[in-house]
Amino acid sequence: MSPEKKENCGLFGIYGDADAVQKTHFGLYSLQHRGQESAGIASSNGRFIQCYTGMGTVARVFRKDSGLLEKLSNPMAIGHVRYSTTGSTKSANSQPFLSEYSRGQVAIAHNGNLINASVLRDEYEAYGHIFKSTSDTEIIIHLLAKPSHAMREDPIAHTLQHLQGAYCLLFLFPDRIEAARDPHGIRPLSIGQTASGAYVVASETCAFDTIGAKFIRDVEPGEIVRLDERGLHSRFFSTPGEVTPAHCIFEHIYFAKQNSDVFGENVHTFRKCLGRQIAREHPVKADVVIPVPDSGTSAAIGYAEESGIPFDMGFVRSHYIGRTFISPTQELRDLQVKLKLATVKEIVAGKRVVVVDDSIVRGTTTRGKIRSLRQAGAKQIHMRVSCPPIRHPCFYGVDFPTKEELLANNRDMEQIRDFLDVDSVGYCSLEGLLSCASLPADHYCTACWTGQYKIPINTVVNKFIMERYQMTMFEGWIEENV
Repeated sequence: MSPEKKENCGLFGIYGDADAVQKTHFGLYSLQHRGQESAGIASSNGRFIQCYTGMGTVARVFRKDSGLLEKLSNPMAIGHVRYSTTGSTKSANSQPFLSEYSRGQVAIAHNGNLINASVLRDEYEAYGHIFKSTSDTEIIIHLLAKPSHAMREDPIAHTLQHLQGAYCLLFLFPDRIEAARDPHGIRPLSIGQTASGAYVVASETCAFDTIGAKFIRDVEPGEIVRLDERGLHSRFFSTPGEVTPAHCIFEHIYFAKQNSDVFGENVHTFRKCLGRQIAREHPVKADVVIPVPDSGTSAAIGYAEESGIPFDMGFVRSHYIGRTFISPTQELRDLQVKLKLATVKEIVAGKRVVVVDDSIVRGTTTRGKIRSLRQAGAKQIHMRVSCPPIRHPCFYGVDFPTKEELLANNRDMEQIRDFLDVDSVGYCSLEGLLSCASLPADHYCTACWTGQYKIPINTVVNKFIMERYQMTMFEGWIEENV
């Protein structure tokens, strides 16, 4: 997976299982691809919630010798793995967030991005509220705790009606778990059940496979699902069907794991369909089809099947190089590419090579991969991409760079080809992409390609918007003291 685009976050929750914390731990492992910045688990014994979060991967935060899982052991738990789409990489932004307000304790875990978070924070800070983090998730706690909201018949439903953007949420109260999904259903959230009857909620169904649970259904857009001692209960905070869904199709293209079922269809099958579609749209005479692993593998298999060109592994990915490895110079960044993706010279030397990747964002990492193929002796290199050119930023939970940094912004295909130093480049068309999906075309968000945002962006939205005051204070101190 390319470091040019970052994951969302991963959620996992389970109610009514003696091994709830251990199973949450396993569930987070299976969702690790969605975020590696921090991890955390909150659990409850029915009266009190306890929580532990830390920076890094699940394995680093919950080391085997730490005893943390035993200390957290309780029959209900929620967990979170994070990649930041609002707020920087620091401990204060780790989730779940555990707070206490007039109604007691609550822990919250969030996947998505609230586009009105800065407006809400401005309002609450004006009334004296103090925020501990720079994450948009903390806004939800302040909304929930507001007296006029807390006294409502359904405080969660009322709180969610104030949010705009993409969100899947898990709330852990001392006696129950509440799971919710935004009215547009932008991010996935699914319900499962273990053999013993315990209910599970997760961002992807691959987490159910890990703990031996079976998939039941998705949490519907605008739905709140409550898990408690009486079982599973559903209610809606927005009228079903009132808005057209805007599922993020990038979940299928890149984010989700191949064995997950997302938005009603298997990810691997979808990506193979994309590969076949690209082969039809952009045929070429070549000797071998190779993927950029791992998210490009399924599409490359589809391309090879449709074109009749042999499939092989021209790149070998190292799973031991951390994604947060940042290099200060271009020379070191080039070495990083070689560390993460080693070229198999015997597969590409003297051959016409089709390289299949899921997407290209800035293009600098892709150009490094192409350079390594040239050095390995590839005769020709034909780049094929299983989605259209990305020309617009995402405000709903994908950490794309600014519009100016995007490779396809203000470049035509010839200029993109020259930048990447390939013999040809071909992107899947938007129509071709949507033809691989099982749902109607208008049920997906395509804003990163078209610039047409289904939820209007009426305010400034960027990853570090919540840190504006801290930066202003720091800049003022520099002016006065340096």
